[in-house]
Amino acid sequence: FAPMHAHRYNTEDTIAALATPAGMGAIAILRLSGPEAFNICDNVFKGKKISEQATHTIHFGRIQDEGKEIDEVLISIFKGPNSYTGEDVAEISCHGSVFLQQQIHFFFFLFFRQLRIKPFLQG
Repeated sequence: FAPMHAHRYNTEDTIAALATPAGMGAIAILRLSGPEAFNICDNVFKGKKISEQATHTIHFGRIQDEGKEIDEVLISIFKGPNSYTGEDVAEISCHGSVFLQQQIHFFFFLFFRQLRIKPFLQG
């Protein structure tokens, strides 16, 4: 076994992960946590500018890729240090279809590659 400290992530990383079991409900939640969480949302969310909104609020809009709508979503905003992780957190509530979950997660993965941000990979 590796020491516990070997698995810690850098607090300057922004991560994305499903916060609900895949395919188990009508709604799925994808959580972004870290310093770039709101910047990422501003680039993919069509609605209000997330980085300018108050903490502990929820906003309706759409996730779009080059003008193509992926899903209508709600984004919950929690600004650090007053969040579960102590970091900036955006929780994206999307429809629970496994296909949509995979599309949104893959879309964020591609976006992260451009920003050199690490998605959380289960395993």
